[in-house]
Amino acid sequence: MKVCVVTLFPEFFDGPMQVSIPARAIERGELRFDTVQIRDFGKGVHRSVDDTPYGGGAGMVMRAVELGRATAAAKERLPNAPVVLMSPQGARLTQGLAAQLAELDELILVCGRYEGVDERFVERHVDAELSIGDVVLSGGEAAAFCVIDAVTRLLPGVLGNADSAREESFVTPRLEHPQFTRPPVYDGLSVPPVLVSGDHARIDRWRRKAALLRTLQRRPDLLPEGAMSDDDLDLLADDRDPVDGWLQKPRKLESSS
Repeated sequence: MKVCVVTLFPEFFDGPMQVSIPARAIERGELRFDTVQIRDFGKGVHRSVDDTPYGGGAGMVMRAVELGRATAAAKERLPNAPVVLMSPQGARLTQGLAAQLAELDELILVCGRYEGVDERFVERHVDAELSIGDVVLSGGEAAAFCVIDAVTRLLPGVLGNADSAREESFVTPRLEHPQFTRPPVYDGLSVPPVLVSGDHARIDRWRRKAALLRTLQRRPDLLPEGAMSDDDLDLLADDRDPVDGWLQKPRKLESSS
């Protein structure tokens, strides 16, 4: 897959793209990544790319002319790539959408800054807008890397174990089950006995039940009425190998005020 990011800060990606899964994907040849510096197309000695908004208001708006030229340069490199603008107004990134993006051969991500971008740029150059959540960031770079990371791990051969991607939260309409590793006892807490039983059928049942219960507790929106199968309902009613001790309420940050 080839990804090009149109950005005012190409250096933002220098560190993240050199570690972990993205670095492995680049090394294996599964991912080719580059950037286009928007200021290369800016005006004047300061390479200006923004201006005050028509109609007044706070902040600055990125101009359509320079942003359009930068995006056109990215399209010259990746002519078949859809142009995706990182925007809080876009569709929210989901695991399913990441999987769709991972099927593309080419992708261009555009990072806005300031108060936003001239809407005429969106009208003329953008195929889709994408958000990582209901939060305002300083720019689209952090959001773009989230997209790259989510997509890269789904590329064939990138993860060491293909089952890792299939068993993660949101791949199926439920959260992932609790995970444990050595030591068998930590701070007085023991690993659930079923996980060290060697009985893989029991382990699979425990994990699925724990995943269903955790989803019902923390993200019931993922399991609307009718979403669970009869087997799921039977599993929830099964009192063997209880999981209740690992269904803590979600931790929430609370204001000190």
